[in-house]
Amino acid sequence: MSAESEQLDPPVRITLRAIYHGRVQGVGFRYRTTRLAQKYPITGYVKNLPDGTVELVAQSQDKPVLEQFFDDMMLMFAANVTNVSIDEIDSEPHFLQFQVER
Repeated sequence: MSAESEQLDPPVRITLRAIYHGRVQGVGFRYRTTRLAQKYPITGYVKNLPDGTVELVAQSQDKPVLEQFFDDMMLMFAANVTNVSIDEIDSEPHFLQFQVER
């Protein structure tokens, strides 16, 4: 593989999807999550789901960055979250920023 073709390869991205259970809607969860995400080199979204949970999808080129972000999320919302499931998912599409989805 030539150096030129290596430069054309897109960076590898890791995407984690979390579902938060507990008192996570109506408490500023999405707003505070977006504010926290701006401190990290991550993209993705956070949104309320109809069943009262919150979905968070975060994407980065650096898995330790994602892990630290999720650790900080748990610290921030420890009083609200009763359960969270986190799974690695396919990294398509590539998100351009972190935002609240409706």
